[in-house]
Amino acid sequence: MSSSRPAHARLAPEVAGGSTLEWLLAPRTRAEFFGEIWERGPLVVRRGQPGYFERLFSLDEADRVLTTLDRRFPDITLKDARRELSGDDYTFDDDRLDVARVFALFDTGATVMMAYLDEVVPALGDFCRGLEAEFSCPCQTNVYLTPPNTQGAKAHYDTHDVFVLQIAGSKHWTLFGTPIESPLAGQEFDPARDALGPVSLEFELAPGDVAYLPRGLAHEAQASDEVSLHITAGVLRTTWADLLFEALAGACLRDAALRKALPPGFARPDFDRRAVAETLRELWRRAEPHLDAEAALELFASHLEAARPPSWRGQLAQLQAARDLQPASWLARRPGLAPRCQTRADGGLTLEIPGRAITVPAAAAPAARFALAQPRFRPRDLPGLDPGGQLTLARRLVREGLLLVV
Repeated sequence: MSSSRPAHARLAPEVAGGSTLEWLLAPRTRAEFFGEIWERGPLVVRRGQPGYFERLFSLDEADRVLTTLDRRFPDITLKDARRELSGDDYTFDDDRLDVARVFALFDTGATVMMAYLDEVVPALGDFCRGLEAEFSCPCQTNVYLTPPNTQGAKAHYDTHDVFVLQIAGSKHWTLFGTPIESPLAGQEFDPARDALGPVSLEFELAPGDVAYLPRGLAHEAQASDEVSLHITAGVLRTTWADLLFEALAGACLRDAALRKALPPGFARPDFDRRAVAETLRELWRRAEPHLDAEAALELFASHLEAARPPSWRGQLAQLQAARDLQPASWLARRPGLAPRCQTRADGGLTLEIPGRAITVPAAAAPAARFALAQPRFRPRDLPGLDPGGQLTLARRLVREGLLLVV
C-alpha cells in the first residue's frame, strides 16, 4: 500500500527544506531551545502524533537488528535495575549474542540496549548527521527496548546531553537534582558520592513525544504496561575546557619553557612546592599570548568532519536522477555534508569533502556558493549561468554527492 503522505514528508528534514533540530522539537523552535533551554534545564514536548518518529525506527526494526545483524556485546547490552546482568549471561565465548537467551531475559524483565545504531541504521545515521550540523559535535544514538512495567537502569545522570524520542509504548520519567553541574566525561555518576536530590519533575512520554535532559541531571524511567521502545540521542559536546586544553597544547609547541621537566624530587615529602606554584603562574603568563583559539577550533572541526562522514546511501539512484535532471527539478543539499569552500587565486573554488576535493571554475563559483547555501532550489535558480551551464553544474554536484534530486 502506498503512503498518503507527500514525498517530502518522508525525507530527512534537511532534504525537505527544514532542520533536524526544528523537526525534533516542533513546535518549539531552534532559537527558543538554544536561548532558553540548552544546558539550563529539561524540556518535554508532547505532540499527540504517535507516528511522528516512524521514519527513524520501529519495533520491527529492533527485531531485525537483534536477529539478523551481527551486533555483539557490548554494543548490545542487557540491563535490569533489579538484578546484575553480565555479558556472560547472554553471549557466546566470542561475544556473539545468544539471541534466544537475549529474548528469554527480555521476557523476564531485562531491557535491551542497542548502542551506536546510527552506524548501521541509515535513518539514524542521517538523523545524527543533522544534529551534528546544529551542534558542531559528535552525536550518537542508543535504542532501549524495555519490557512492560520494568526499569532498565537505576537513577543516574549522564555526562552528555540527551534527547529521548519515544517510539512505541510509554515510559514514566522521574527527574531529580543535578549532583554535578555540566560534568565532564570522566565525572560519571557515583551512587556512593552523588546525592540524587529531591524529585524535580515527573512526566510520561508517549509515542511521538520527545524530552531533552541536560548532562548532570539525575533521572530514572519505568515502562508502562506495554513494551517500550525509545531512542536516546546523545550530544557529545565540546567544552571550553577542551578548547583550553587544545590551545594550551598549541602554546607548548611554541615555547620551550612550557616543555621543561618538573624539578627533580618534586614528589618527595621535603620538597618546597611553593616555588612550583609561582613557576606555574609565570608559565601561564608566558602561554597566554600563544593561545590560538582559531587553530584549536579548526582542529575540532576537522576531527568532526573526518570522524563523521555523510551517508552516501541512495547515490546509485542519484546518478540516474542527474541524467534526467531538468531546469525545474528540485535539488537539496545532502544531509550531514558541509563542504569547506576555499577560493583559489584564479577566482575558482575548491570544495573539500571527506576523502576528496572538487574544483569549480571561476565562472561557476557564485552559482556553486548559491547551491550550497540553499536548503532547496532548482537548477534554473542558479545565478550567473546560462540554462546549459546551470544544468551542467547541477548535474556535476549531484554526481559528486553534494546535492540530491528530491
